[in-house]
Amino acid sequence: MPNIKSAAKRDQLSKARNAVNKANKTALKSTIKKFDAAVAEGNKAAAAEAYIVAVKAVDKAVTKGIVHKNNAARKKSRLTKSLNAMS
Repeated sequence: MPNIKSAAKRDQLSKARNAVNKANKTALKSTIKKFDAAVAEGNKAAAAEAYIVAVKAVDKAVTKGIVHKNNAARKKSRLTKSLNAMS
């Protein structure tokens, strides 16, 4: 437990930001899993819609600092490859 007031505030802010980041990262993973489920199901229309949502979520995660831009580029590339492999 911090003894100094500013350190206590830093600790509190750190925990709050950690919770927000964790929620955002979990939401990102969920959108990607929904896309993967649609691909595994073989439903091209549902996969195309889920792809758009997933790519948007990945891009948003980059702007929020949740994932690095290269990591996001790799994720989007893999999503695109799996969507294109369906046809």
